[in-house]
Amino acid sequence: MRKTLVVAVVFASAVGLAAAGSPFNHASKRGLNASSQLSKESKQGAALISFESMYGVDGPFVGDGFPIRDIPGDELPWTLRSARGRLDTDGHLTIKVQGLVFTDDEEVPPEMRGINDEDEFRAAVSCWTEEGDSITTKNVITSGFPATRTGNATIRTTIDLPNPCVAPIVMILAGSEEKWFAVTGFESEEGEDDEGGD
Repeated sequence: MRKTLVVAVVFASAVGLAAAGSPFNHASKRGLNASSQLSKESKQGAALISFESMYGVDGPFVGDGFPIRDIPGDELPWTLRSARGRLDTDGHLTIKVQGLVFTDDEEVPPEMRGINDEDEFRAAVSCWTEEGDSITTKNVITSGFPATRTGNATIRTTIDLPNPCVAPIVMILAGSEEKWFAVTGFESEEGEDDEGGD
C-alpha cells in the first residue's frame, strides 16, 4: 500500500512537471524571440531623420532660380497628398509617398494636371560634410523605384552616407533628370490664406 502511494506520488509529480514544462518552454521561446528582436534592433543605426511631411515644388522653388543643395526644382509645380520616411545613421532609407502629382494650376498643361508623368521616383539625401578645412555639399541619389500615374511610390534602400552628415535633407527626384519634386518640409493652409488676405 505504501509502495502504491509512493508510485502514485512520483507519477503525479512527473505529470505536473510535464504540464508545467509547457508554459516554461513558451516563456523560454518568448525570451529567445525577444533577445533575437533586440539583437536585430541593435544592428540598426540610430534614427538620423524621421518625417511625416514633405513640400511639393512650388512658387519661387520652381525651376533653377533657387536650387536646394545644388538641385533645382522641376520646371512645373507639384503637390502631394502625404509622405513619410526615415533615415538612420547606417544609411537605411525608407520613404512612402502618395499623390505626388502636377498641381491643378494655369501654368501646367491641362492634360498633365493631377498626374505623374514619371515611371520612377528617386530619392536624394543631401548633407553638409567636411572636406579638409572646408565644408561641402554631398548629395547621394538612389536608383529609381516604380511610381504610379497617381503619384504613389515606396523607396526602400541603403545608401552610403558621407561622414560626417550634417543637416540632412531628403528629396524626391524625377526618375529621368536631376530635378526635385518634393523635399522635407511643409506649408500650412493658414500660411497660404494669410498671404492672400488684406
